[in-house]
Amino acid sequence: MKILNLYAGIGGNRKCWGDDHEITAVEYKPEIAKIYQDFFPKDKVIIADAHQYLLEHFKEFDFIWSSPPCPTHSRFNLLSNEQEGKTVKYPDMALYQEIIYLKHWFKGKYCVENVISYYEPLIKPQEVQHHYFWTNFYLPPYKNSKRGIRNCKNHIAERAEQLGVDLKSINGNSEFKRKILNNCTEPELGKYILDRAIKQEYKTLF
Repeated sequence: MKILNLYAGIGGNRKCWGDDHEITAVEYKPEIAKIYQDFFPKDKVIIADAHQYLLEHFKEFDFIWSSPPCPTHSRFNLLSNEQEGKTVKYPDMALYQEIIYLKHWFKGKYCVENVISYYEPLIKPQEVQHHYFWTNFYLPPYKNSKRGIRNCKNHIAERAEQLGVDLKSINGNSEFKRKILNNCTEPELGKYILDRAIKQEYKTLF
C-alpha cells in the first residue's frame, strides 16, 4: 500500500505501521523532518507544505493520513489565550478544505485527525480517545484505555516513554521536545486506524 503521511511531525501515528508499506511523509520544518527520517529511515521524507503537497499528489496514494495544525481549533489554546489576554486567531480552515477535498476527489481511504475543538465541528467527525477523526471508513469503539500525557511541562520523560520515543536522539530545549511530543498521535491508535482502513469497505460518514 502507498501511504501519504501529512504534517508528519516525528511520526507518532506512524510508529506501529511497520515497514511493509511504501510511506511518504511530508513535514514543513527541516529539524523535525530529520528526527522523523532518523526514526523511519525506509520512509521517503519530503520537506514541504503538506497542504499544497496533498493538492498536487493525492492521486499517487492508496491511503492518506493528515493531521493539520490544531492550535487555532483547540479548547486549551483558546483558554490560555483568553487568560493571557492574547488575540484569539481565526480557526484555520485548511482543516475543512482537506476534509471536503478528500471526500469528493480521493479514490482511496483517508483519515484527517485533529483535536476536539472549542466550537461545534462544521463537519461531524468520529471521536476516538480525545481526537476528532474524519474518515471514509467506520471506526469501531477503541478499547485501548491508555490516555496521553499532554500539555504538562513536567512530564516530558513520561510522554516520551509512553510514545516509545528516545529523547537522547532529539536535539533542542525542553519546550521544543514538549511540543513535538504533544503533537504526536499515540502509536497504537495510529495502527488501529490504519488496520481499520485496510480491512473495511469504503463508507461515507458525513
